[in-house]
Amino acid sequence: MPDQDKSLEVDVPYMEETMPHQINSPSFKGSNIKMQPPFVNEHGVVIGDSKYNSEESPLNNWSDEVDPAIMAGDQWVHPTNDIGWNSAENRELVEKSKKPQGFPFTHPDKDVSYDRD
Repeated sequence: MPDQDKSLEVDVPYMEETMPHQINSPSFKGSNIKMQPPFVNEHGVVIGDSKYNSEESPLNNWSDEVDPAIMAGDQWVHPTNDIGWNSAENRELVEKSKKPQGFPFTHPDKDVSYDRD
């Protein structure tokens, strides 16, 4: 896991366990997945702040000497603020981890009031 022990003074890019700035992002509220704050990776780059513009980023310091492989690996991916969560498959993973919402006195997979009226 990336080095998350470094202190980070940035605004978190989510509220109420969702990312409103990403139209297709899932809501993590009620799921077993908890939103994680931004972190600074081993290269001094802020990951997960949704700004994608850190002065230390290789993208801002590109030259012929920079090996593109430096930007590969888990240290460049945020566990919850990543564009990959916007895919239908990953949104489904979040939805499946949520407890079913029902009315009081209902069983999660049985409708006891069906055909009673």
